[in-house]
Amino acid sequence: MLLAPAVGGSIYRYFSVRHDEEIHWLRPGKVQSLDEANPLLMGSFPLLPFCNRIRNGRAPAGERALHMAANMSDSPHTLHGHGWRLPWQVATVAVDAATLTLEYPRGDWPWSFHASQRFELTRQGLTVRMTLTNTDTSPMPAGLGHHPYFLRSADTVVKTDVEAMWAADAEIMPTQLEHPALLDALRQGQLIDHVVLDNNFTGWSRSASVTWPQQDARLTLHADAPLDFFVLYVPPGLDHFCMEPVSNCTDWLNLAEQHPGKVGGTWLQPGETLSVRFVLEPHWL
Repeated sequence: MLLAPAVGGSIYRYFSVRHDEEIHWLRPGKVQSLDEANPLLMGSFPLLPFCNRIRNGRAPAGERALHMAANMSDSPHTLHGHGWRLPWQVATVAVDAATLTLEYPRGDWPWSFHASQRFELTRQGLTVRMTLTNTDTSPMPAGLGHHPYFLRSADTVVKTDVEAMWAADAEIMPTQLEHPALLDALRQGQLIDHVVLDNNFTGWSRSASVTWPQQDARLTLHADAPLDFFVLYVPPGLDHFCMEPVSNCTDWLNLAEQHPGKVGGTWLQPGETLSVRFVLEPHWL
């Protein structure tokens, strides 16, 4: 495992060596991605203090309404929180583990917070623990997640169990909950090359797998609560896709009143901490 603390606290590469060949469990970052300091070219990056998009960067948020700037040139919405755009500090490092931390003063996100990521390599795989602490003086809305990229080929299969899918508009913003036939296909195992998606799913079982038959390899993603939501991003014509464990759906602050219990997210009191854990577990077939 290789990390890139200065590039949004990202995972640069996670791979195994089998028969003198590197098997990449995440899409490998390239030297270019380090030179450009671009988290979107990494293997995975953290999502905090919220996951995915907030419509036009605006939402009601208790005492401090959100008025955030867009942070992607092709979207008017604020994406993926703030942690992925900032350098993280290396707090501890060992042969099989490392801890990264981030101190955020009040700014475009109108609360200060402390965040950490703990990466541990075990016989099971890679365990990632994340924390988010409200260091401000008023309650703060909060969400955590990660944004892993996986390589894909014509026979790559994703399998998971979810209850419903948020349909999305042309700007990838959720519109209504649906129960398409895709849900059954995902339970059985969906060929990734047969779909184009950028959608949130609710009622996630907190387990998903991706299988690469040509490499006789499989990776299983296990997560703990409150990572109860799942994002599947499958762009057309590219060599990668994403399946993301997250604790809130896109635009949760704007949808929470109309869809209680369906969008996730939480509120942290001053000094309170949100913690999550997920595991990337490789297998040979």
